[in-house]
Amino acid sequence: MGTTLAWIFFIVLIVGGAAYLVVVGNRALQNQGDQADPLLQRLAEFSERGEQVSLERLEMSQPFNERVLLPFLRRVGEISARFTPQKLLLETNRRLEQAGNPGRIEASTLLAARFVVPVIFVTIVFLLSRLTGPWPSSRLFMAIVFFGGLGFAYPQSWLSGKIKARQNEVRKAMPDALDLLTICVEAGLSFDGAMSKVSEKWENQLSLAFGRTIREVQLGKTRREALRDMSDRIGLAEMTSFIAAVIQSEQLGVSMAKVLRIQSEQMRVKRRQRAEELAHQAPIKMIFPMGLLIFPSILIVLLTPAALSIMTAFGD
Repeated sequence: MGTTLAWIFFIVLIVGGAAYLVVVGNRALQNQGDQADPLLQRLAEFSERGEQVSLERLEMSQPFNERVLLPFLRRVGEISARFTPQKLLLETNRRLEQAGNPGRIEASTLLAARFVVPVIFVTIVFLLSRLTGPWPSSRLFMAIVFFGGLGFAYPQSWLSGKIKARQNEVRKAMPDALDLLTICVEAGLSFDGAMSKVSEKWENQLSLAFGRTIREVQLGKTRREALRDMSDRIGLAEMTSFIAAVIQSEQLGVSMAKVLRIQSEQMRVKRRQRAEELAHQAPIKMIFPMGLLIFPSILIVLLTPAALSIMTAFGD
């Protein structure tokens, strides 16, 4: 009984620690992405209050993640980048671009996290094995393999989740954005001006992608190359089809407004089909929570009175 309780306590502690690291890491990356320079922002806050602040106090005012965790990952990433194949770095950079580069992290930092996080998890396992008493070798080996693999896979799974979330946001915003593009082009604006209007009107991943494309065109890149780069950064089939239609309309001299209207109608049809597909998947997805959570609760509520009556009868 004591061994079982210790094992349950170990599982709960490991899961809680992993969840804490996940939440803290995500929050640190989000804060880093939202703030261009946290040190300058804190310095401005101290200056507005009229306080005299030293560099040490300014540094210590940062959260632990920004002072220790992220710089450590960057340093490990710089060292590991020397031994990492260039192809892997380029592929990771491409995936980071598709995810919107959350937290402004680099490819080497993300790859270093695949080795740092497992070490943290394995260290926690060793500490718990010493605190809760000697463990059998098989149990310790299984715990190390499981949580080491979990820590190794987490950075890539986190990045895949960010990519999927960004692509879903772009997919949902495309029909309305194409409608606005169509209206602007029919009103006499150029395609670049229409994209600027979309970038100004909304604040989502698609408008940010349009804004970056406009800035690249203004800096001298051709519109065709800028649009193709935007399609590669998003990595969405609908966006690739839309960009190909726009480029083809420019080459063949087809009316841009007509092409945009056709693309908008196709996007709405695809969105409706995707919603119907998700609705058909809902009953299958509901089987697992119903079988694991709802049905056992119903059985407990229905059978408990009968079980109590039977126990009372046999007890008498």
